[in-house]
Amino acid sequence: MRDAYHEELDALSDKLVEMTRLVRSAMARAVTALLDADLRLSEEVISADEHVNKIDTEIEETVFDLMARQQPVAGDLRTLITALRMSGDLERMGDLAVHIAKTARRRHPESAVPPVLQATVLEMGQIAERMIAKTGSVIASQDVEMGLELDADDDRMDRLHRKLFDILLSPKWKYGVEPAVDITLAGRYFERFADHAVHVAEDVVYMVTGQRPEEIIDSSEAQTGPGQGPS
Repeated sequence: MRDAYHEELDALSDKLVEMTRLVRSAMARAVTALLDADLRLSEEVISADEHVNKIDTEIEETVFDLMARQQPVAGDLRTLITALRMSGDLERMGDLAVHIAKTARRRHPESAVPPVLQATVLEMGQIAERMIAKTGSVIASQDVEMGLELDADDDRMDRLHRKLFDILLSPKWKYGVEPAVDITLAGRYFERFADHAVHVAEDVVYMVTGQRPEEIIDSSEAQTGPGQGPS
């Protein structure tokens, strides 16, 4: 019975990794659709989100079932609770990719991204892809150090988000209100996508260590001195 139980716990991790793979694909295609005004890709992203939602539901059902049947404690309970939280974050990341795809569809056959912002939006998309790929690796490997690295990626996304607004608010902006609205929303979608990736990584850290990332960092600084980090 216990072997079957732990097999089900392992299956939860596998499903979470599969969600990261699907979300990464959705984000990659959504960004291409946004930049290239590709209607076919937009529709693919929107329709494929059902698969992400299905896995999210399966994870939720499994977690509640295991909690009812096994009454887990300690580490196993942490695993189930964090699996539920991670699944919710990944599902919302899929939704954000859909929002980007819908922006592309709404502006088709024109690109929703003016030429002056194409490079910045492309870079935001690349960071989003790297973050979700790293998130999948963190879940699969339970690598705490890698999980803590996502904060730096999030900082890069935040800087690009601010750069978007600098361009939009510049007196040189000449593309009108609708593109400004599209880019404002898209920038927010990218920024929230990165935040959710960080949340997932933080949950992995908590699942493995029983500590939140800030507790680990504070403990490390107490031993090495502020700002020095571990040797």
